Amino acid sequence: MLLLGIETSCDDTAAAVVRDGRDVLSSVATNQDEFHRKYGGIVPEIASRRHVALLSAVVDDALQRAGATFGQIDGVAVTCGPGLIGSLVVGVAAAKAYAFALQRPLYAVNHLHGHLFAPFIGRAEEPAYPFLTLLVSGGHSQLVAVSSATQMSVLGRTRDDAAGEAYDKTARLLGLPYPGGPMLDALAQRGDPNAYAFPRHRAAGNSLDLSFSGLKTSVRYFLESDAGRNAKAEDVAASFQAAVVDVLMTRLQNAYERARYCAVVLSGGVAANSALQKAFLSWAQRNGVAGFIPPAKYCTDNAAMIAAAGYYQRDAVQTDPLGLCADPNLPFELNAAPA
Repeated sequence: MLLLGIETSCDDTAAAVVRDGRDVLSSVATNQDEFHRKYGGIVPEIASRRHVALLSAVVDDALQRAGATFGQIDGVAVTCGPGLIGSLVVGVAAAKAYAFALQRPLYAVNHLHGHLFAPFIGRAEEPAYPFLTLLVSGGHSQLVAVSSATQMSVLGRTRDDAAGEAYDKTARLLGLPYPGGPMLDALAQRGDPNAYAFPRHRAAGNSLDLSFSGLKTSVRYFLESDAGRNAKAEDVAASFQAAVVDVLMTRLQNAYERARYCAVVLSGGVAANSALQKAFLSWAQRNGVAGFIPPAKYCTDNAAMIAAAGYYQRDAVQTDPLGLCADPNLPFELNAAPA
């Protein structure tokens, strides 16, 4: 089954051709960093206009690299939410047109579900159900119990800033250029993670929820203090990163202790972070459980993961091309997807 995947939930314009949810024949993505850098973050209007300008060419490129034609495509999978409404509308409109013109099925994919299936891509071995996913990105941080391709539940989620958002905001405080997350990670590798004791969020009761706004604020107050003005940026970055990783791994441990899981998965853009990857794999080894991390190119937003999710969830997410609408606040539950 050959699916064309389309992803435009934020500022990356992406298309991919994937066979049977695992074999990536092509995965093409263009980022818009140069257009947003001077603003220090993503400008939604610019993002949507760039999608309009680029999407047709990206789809054509993905087909050409895959050695496929539109006539060989068995279906179209597209991110319909959550995300920036203007960006989502562009991708959904294009996918509807392709599916309608080709008379092929259209699959409405939740962007976060795409991240859950990223570890399935290009692997001989894939996570066995049920598995526990730590999904961390710029807009989302949550723990998800995945019982099957269509049965999953959120165990804990961020109450404010997601981990990736906290990275970007802290990077800005340190004067690092956009996008700040990868820059902060690189800087932290040269610093002392024990130099400063930044706070770790502790959830009330048995909650598995996450919070990083207090940590970010603590870094800001520290940098404004006398001690902070004389601090080494690499030590601040390393200490901040150590706090984030500590909180995430503590929540993963707490969630893992509450049920039996066959595997654990780290996914989302922040899954490419070096310190988090090291801590995650070390934790999995200590606990004797199979740990999966997608390749870096499939951690960040991409269309291959959308095609993969469309394949595995196809019976539950097939939708009428004329009736599908973008939903920036699409609920995580699968049965809330457009029908």
